[in-house]
Amino acid sequence: MSSATSATAARKPVVLVPACNRMLGEHPFHIAGKKYLDAVRLAGGQPLIVPSAEADEIDALLDLADGVLLTGSPSNVHPSHFGEDVLDPSLPLDPLRDSWTLPLIRRVIARGIPLFGICRGTQETNVALGGSLHQAVHAVEGHADHRAPDGQPAATQYGPAHPVHVQPGGVLAAVLGDATFDVNSVHGQAVSRLADGLRVEARAPDGLVEAFSVADSAGFSLCVQWHPEWLAASNPQSVAMLTAFGDACRRHQQARLASQNG
Repeated sequence: MSSATSATAARKPVVLVPACNRMLGEHPFHIAGKKYLDAVRLAGGQPLIVPSAEADEIDALLDLADGVLLTGSPSNVHPSHFGEDVLDPSLPLDPLRDSWTLPLIRRVIARGIPLFGICRGTQETNVALGGSLHQAVHAVEGHADHRAPDGQPAATQYGPAHPVHVQPGGVLAAVLGDATFDVNSVHGQAVSRLADGLRVEARAPDGLVEAFSVADSAGFSLCVQWHPEWLAASNPQSVAMLTAFGDACRRHQQARLASQNG
């Protein structure tokens, strides 16, 4: 094997991780949680944090990408993107992230690039494709309170909260089987109207959509409402999902490099 071929074989697939935006004092910062970058590495990928992108930069970024992981965040998708006013002005928003991740998601799906969405990433995928969100799940009749307990340490907030039931015949069932397992729950918002073309992959006991995929996507897609990145290496379901995502990223990388090399 030549040195060039060896280098290509050893190269990890590049996974784009969109950053959130935060003011630290009077200064704006782009940030991404380390646990999400660790999850990309656990999947076998090379994380690449992207601060933001203009519309004419998105495809150039995706030319570099073998996958995209959409992180969770304290911020919510602005409800104007699904035709509603802000219900609770005290909750954080991130309009800069909205402005480019929503069109990014549509291009990721169109190009068949592997996609893994977590919490906010799941919500913004549903919104990007035409769905809507419950802005306060706990206030919706028939639904449980899915928020984390206030004032508790992270280990408690991210501890097992309720089971999810995997729906048969989908992406998640192919990875985990027709399983029921416990997940954490630290979200106040969630899927209300599921966008056309999305397939339910798992539900909570109260019927809330906990995971979905893009039914006709040419690439791997899985979006989950819980946080599989939390202590992922010690969680067999998290490891299985991230492994499936990483495998898809490697397949995309191989096809991309083969195309570039003619």
